[in-house]
Order: sequence, then C-alpha cells, then structure tokens
Amino acid sequence: MSNQSHRRVVITGYGALTDLGHSAATTWEAMKAGQSGIAHIQHPDFDQYKDWAVEIAGQVSDWDPASVIDKKEARRLDRSAQLGLAAAIEAVKHSGWDPSSGDPTRHGVVVGSGIGGIYAIEQSVMTLREKGPSRINPFTVPKLMVNAITGNIAIQFNMQGPASAHATACASSGHAIGDAMSYIRSGKADVMIAGGSEAAVTPLCIGAFMTMKALSTRNDEPTRASRPFDKDRDGFVLAEGAGMYVLESEEHAKARGATIYAELTGTGNSCDASHITAPNAEGRGACNSMKWALEDAGLTTDDINYINAHGTSTPLGDKAEVYAVQQVFGARSKPGNDLVMNSTKSMHGHCLGASGAVELIACIGAINESLVPPTINIDNLDDGFDQIDIVANQPREMSVKHVMNNTFGFGGHNVTLICSKYEG
Repeated sequence: MSNQSHRRVVITGYGALTDLGHSAATTWEAMKAGQSGIAHIQHPDFDQYKDWAVEIAGQVSDWDPASVIDKKEARRLDRSAQLGLAAAIEAVKHSGWDPSSGDPTRHGVVVGSGIGGIYAIEQSVMTLREKGPSRINPFTVPKLMVNAITGNIAIQFNMQGPASAHATACASSGHAIGDAMSYIRSGKADVMIAGGSEAAVTPLCIGAFMTMKALSTRNDEPTRASRPFDKDRDGFVLAEGAGMYVLESEEHAKARGATIYAELTGTGNSCDASHITAPNAEGRGACNSMKWALEDAGLTTDDINYINAHGTSTPLGDKAEVYAVQQVFGARSKPGNDLVMNSTKSMHGHCLGASGAVELIACIGAINESLVPPTINIDNLDDGFDQIDIVANQPREMSVKHVMNNTFGFGGHNVTLICSKYEG
C-alpha cells in the first residue's frame, strides 16, 4: 500500500483483444497455458509481396468489429480504434459501472498508441496514387489521428473530463495508464478509462521494421519466434492488440459496491536521452523509472514479487533490461529470493504502444490467482541471464502482492507501473 497522501486508485474492470483471445479472460487463460498467438500473416494487403524475410506476426484473427460496434460506425474507424473501442466496451461491462451515472465531467479517457491509424494512412496513400485526391476517403483524417481512439471512447461513454492521447512509441500505454492514475489521485477525476491500442501489422510497418533488422525471421517456426532472454533470439515479432481498464478512486468504487481487482500504487517515467532507437546500454533510464515508481508507491525492492518485463526478444533490449533490474534490485534479483521476472511477449508478440496495457492483464491475473505465466521458448538462457528467475517455459504458482510492469520505447522512453493486491 502506498504511503502517499493522495487518493488511492483501483482497477474495477478490464478488456482486451489480442492474438491470444478476443477478451481479457481468454487472453489470460492463454497466457497461463503458455500458448503462442504468433502465426504466418494472413491479410490480402500482403498478397502482392512475396518472399519477404519476415512473414509472421500476431494478428487478432476471426474477429468482426460489427460484433461489438455498430457496423456503420465501425467502417469509419481505423482498425486501431476498432480494437481500442471494443476493449473499452468490454472493460466497462466487466466493471459494472454505469457511465450515465454521476457527473460526466468527472469521467475521462487516456489512451496510448505508438502509431495510431497507420492502416488508414497506407490505404489513403495507395488511393491517392492510383485514383487521385478526389477518391480519398473523407474519413481519412479522423481515422489516422492517434487521439481517435481516445475521442471515440469518450463519445461512446459521454466522458467529458480529462482526455488525452500518448504517442511515446512502445511506452505509450504505460504513459497513458500512469497519466490517468494521476488524474484520479489529484482529485480531477473519479473514473478514467485508460489503456492502449495498436494495429500496425501492415506492409509498411512490417517492411520498415524488417529493414531495421528489428524483427525475427524465424518464419518456419512462428510460435517459437518470440523468445525473450534466449541466447538464440533474433528480434521481436510485431503484433496488434488492445487492452483497456476502468480506473476509479477507491471511494467511488466502494460507494457503488464495485469488485476491485487490483490497486495501482506507483508510476515512474524517464528518458534515456542517449539514442533514438537503441536502449541505453547501462540501463540508465530504465533504472530511474523503476526507482521512481517504487518511491511513488512508497515501496522498496523487497516488496516486489514479480517483474513483468518489457522483454521484446531483441539482443540489445533484453540485455539492457536485465542489467537494469540487477542494478536496481541488487542481490534480491538472484533466484531464490521470492522475485521472478517474465515476458509475456514470448506468447503474444510485441504490441508496440499497446504493450503495457496488454501485459497488465498478466499482472492482475498473477495477483488474483497466485500464478505467474511463463516466458516460453527458452531453450538456452543468454549468458548471465540465469542470475534472474525468468519463469522459463512453465507457469509458476506463488503468492504475488506487488508487481512491477516495465514498458520501454523508441525515443528512450521508459515507464514503470506498480500494480498491487488491494487491501481495503
């Protein structure tokens, strides 16, 4: 429990759409089972491109937006907004909160997306080149805006309070959740919907990350391609997905008799200020975000049981994060000290700006079910990585009270959230 004097922030509902499942519940069940959602890309936009070095991704397959969103409205949204709005609708339903109750100016939305409506951008550029400007979809601008996800959720639930969008690459949803948390803490809002959404499995994004040599080329074994901390990792696997949460002040949640699934107790964010894409080799910024989150929560390293790592499966990124964790936690980071770390990206891939939000599902699940999902695809831990308990290949039954959730992004952005077992 935080030692700070601000209002406490609790999680009363959550929703998700990922390559592991069409809900938060099915996503969590797949995580527990160590399942992979990575597969060969199935999309007509890729049909004209053959023999690419990268042919795999994590896609939300067999999902019809019209099953959740009005069909006409769904056509006006980019896929990133479709996923985000659907996840928000699930989160609100799960929470049991009635958005029409109370003062709408006390209800707000903050959502993160690293790229936003990239699918709409690519489609419009092709239309421009092939048919001219007069044929460009008039909804292109409201589709491509990063803040379109926030705006559409606010409209859906008439949320007239604080509303913003974060675009800090892979750290976006971590920033969004931390920001929403701050609005409630400071008394500026009673209820916030917060999270992230990303739908960047497009030819441009796959091609661009591919030419950067950032993606895994393990096309012959899609489900084994994402392998954080393994010696043979060769890059991340791009994935789409969304995760949304209903955050409330403790008073508001208790007054309406809500089920409280966890408490957000701390947040910290920093910048490496060293390179636009590569992490600081000494883990400087990552260390700061973790330390500041602990200070914000009024906790020490001895209180943390589980670290949900950023763990993308890139050679440099994993190494920098392991080094940073060892610096912050010291001897406690070694196996046998009631502290474990995992990367669920081994199962669902890298959702870019939605990563922190999708991975918070594992944090809440671990707290409530006393089970930490595995990091799958570990055949040989990289040198020195055995000095941290990575929860390799099999889930771990253990009591979890405080979880640290790390999310790091291009631009040197680092965000750490601390999610705790609620004790009223």
